[in-house]
Amino acid sequence: MQERRLKLVKEDPWLEPVEREINDRYRRFRERLHSLETDAGSLSRFADGYHYFGITYDRKQQGWFYREWAPHAEDLYLFGDFNDWQRYANRLTRLEGGIWELFLPEDKYRDRFTHQSKIKVLVHSDMGWEERIPAWIRRVVQDPGTLDYAGQVWMPPHPFNWEGDHFSIGTLKELIIYETHVGMAQERAGVGTFVEFADYLIHYIKNAGYNTIQLMAIAEHPYYGSFGYHVTNFFAVSSRFGTPEELKYLIKKAHEQDIAVIMDLVHSHAAKNTLEGINNFDGSGHQYFHSGERGNHPHWDSKIFDYGKWEVLRFLLSNVKFWLKEFHFDGFRFDGITSMIYFDHGFREVWDLDGYFRSTVEWDAITYLQLANTLVHRINPEAVTISEDVSGMPGMCRQVREGGIGFDYRLGMAIPDYWIRILKEKRDEEWNIHELWSVLNERLSSVKTIAYCESHDQALVGDQTIAFRLMQAEIYFKMSKRDQSVIIDRGLALHKMIRLITITLGGQAYLNFMGNEFGHPDWIDFPREGNNWSYQYARRQWSLRENPDLKYHYLSEFDRQMIRLVKSFDILCQCYGKQLNMDEANKTIVFEKQGLIFVFNFHPDRSIPGYSFQVPEPGDYLSVLNTDDLRFGGLGRIDQNQKHITTYDPKAKAHWLSIYNTNRTAQVFRKI
Repeated sequence: MQERRLKLVKEDPWLEPVEREINDRYRRFRERLHSLETDAGSLSRFADGYHYFGITYDRKQQGWFYREWAPHAEDLYLFGDFNDWQRYANRLTRLEGGIWELFLPEDKYRDRFTHQSKIKVLVHSDMGWEERIPAWIRRVVQDPGTLDYAGQVWMPPHPFNWEGDHFSIGTLKELIIYETHVGMAQERAGVGTFVEFADYLIHYIKNAGYNTIQLMAIAEHPYYGSFGYHVTNFFAVSSRFGTPEELKYLIKKAHEQDIAVIMDLVHSHAAKNTLEGINNFDGSGHQYFHSGERGNHPHWDSKIFDYGKWEVLRFLLSNVKFWLKEFHFDGFRFDGITSMIYFDHGFREVWDLDGYFRSTVEWDAITYLQLANTLVHRINPEAVTISEDVSGMPGMCRQVREGGIGFDYRLGMAIPDYWIRILKEKRDEEWNIHELWSVLNERLSSVKTIAYCESHDQALVGDQTIAFRLMQAEIYFKMSKRDQSVIIDRGLALHKMIRLITITLGGQAYLNFMGNEFGHPDWIDFPREGNNWSYQYARRQWSLRENPDLKYHYLSEFDRQMIRLVKSFDILCQCYGKQLNMDEANKTIVFEKQGLIFVFNFHPDRSIPGYSFQVPEPGDYLSVLNTDDLRFGGLGRIDQNQKHITTYDPKAKAHWLSIYNTNRTAQVFRKI
């Protein structure tokens, strides 16, 4: 019987040479899904591992179960506050499949096995006797004196009240994402908290026009400077920011403001830590991760999951469901996809069909991602999944049944790379507007893309934000309104133009890292030995934006008005802009989108009165936004109230609009 042709191949002739491989990709997914559903009854029930493993309360038997998967361990003992830290007093019993179990009756331990009491598990294996933290633990805390980590029993007497939380991300017409890190979201030198973020920053995000928060570094990670990407405890909320209930408070408060919250989910690798994490938990060297060098990430100093293992799938898929159900997250940005799906982790120069579908492809990781996307959308059909993949894997954002991997969006990672490259390597007069247009529009219409100029990646030590690249040290000394600086003037002008052309052309959604909207001057450098454990650069200086004597608020106000325009005219709902004029000599791009006319003049010094170009419709046009406006720190050369009336050329049968095309300015016109 001939296999049905998948839609992914039907719609893209370029993929026909690898149709068999794409069919095989889909077949592997169906077979694995069938086996999981046969075993558990459904994919969702298979992902209920967090209700079985770790610490769970059994109402029928009136007590607590502790369960752990450790197939190569010889003995497991639970100990902690509840038994006065007697390491050998409470031994687990081995069940089938390498699962261990311990029951603590409530009548015996009611006053000892309590909320916030500390625990560890003693694992006896080929590596000897080691004190570990339970793999499925919900909370991990560090002793400030000894710096030792321990698990913490987390069963608050009153469950968090989610009543009234009926928000759905599906109600948003577009995603305008504010990428954030809770720990550095405050101005004081220290670590920010979930409560601070909820009470002070959500209002700012709402007022700025963003409708989605992307939270970084949520799962527990012992090294703060890893930005949350070296996870040790996948079911534990990072205790340095607060409690699980305080994270829920943040999410509910965002939902009350009609703001979605998505989580930066790190399933691409895990921390090597053994005392705090899950690495080598059962002493085998290959429990959750691949054995030998295949299990070591050569570039990230971390461990690589074995996505082909049954219990690893249960662990990761349960983690996906856990965050959705327990914390009401509205979706995930999956980190490090390129690293997951290729044996060489994407470190190559050439990408072709063979590289995408035959050589060095980690099929188990792709199957896992297909299962994870299927699970997310079965639990919450409105939830959003975002792929961080730099390789351009075909089908990444197509439905699994069409032959894809199932993500809703991909990050347009080529866009920030392009901006950084031309800012570093080219003078303004060397910018190629045709190349710029190509980079911003180079995507399939069926692949929803999140456009961004810069994210946290460009703000880290060793790199530079766009604001700093443009203004360099002058950003520290010349941002007062009393100071004159051609460097600052150029920086302000291009900062606004880069953002506006990116959000209007680059994709169907938009992302910004917190503080970059107002040109935050400093890089991100977490406390470490090299900076004397300082928090100076691990914070956001919101007072710069709020100070009326400084120019930062110009950028902040422009960003707010830009987003208002984009939302008012549904700019992101239309995939591409219609090109009207490309003028390389004057570095000018003109295009139409959603009835608006956009004019970008990137030339460093060429301002042209009476600049004419064709428009689709005749009529009177007014400016609705221009980056040269005085309220945005511009030079105020354009009369916002001037009416522009089209003229008709009977010979060309075309309508023309004439404007004052000022240099380093973007103007937006609407027909009235």
